[in-house]
Amino acid sequence: MFQVILEREEHLTANEIFEAARKRLPTISYATVYNSLRFLKETGLVHEINFGDGASRYDRETERHDHAICTGCGKMVDFDLPEAAELMRAAARKSHFKPESVHLTLRGLCADCR
Repeated sequence: MFQVILEREEHLTANEIFEAARKRLPTISYATVYNSLRFLKETGLVHEINFGDGASRYDRETERHDHAICTGCGKMVDFDLPEAAELMRAAARKSHFKPESVHLTLRGLCADCR
């Protein structure tokens, strides 16, 4: 199952991971997928992304990075914005929070949907 996540560029949902894994292991269950995903998250091998608009997605890239999401087709793309660190410091000053992390999400239309 971890191999499925590593081989794919997309940020897959648990259901998409299950469907891909079932092609390799026809007897795999949803419970096995969810238990494996929990283990992979706890060990830091995958990162769970939840934007509050549906199913969680799983990312093989666990280092800090940002995402662009197409509001038309749902495509999700990774990118790194080095200026995010300064934005985090500015947000911390304004909110009086001690920052732990910042992840930017750009929502808009991808090139295919424009």
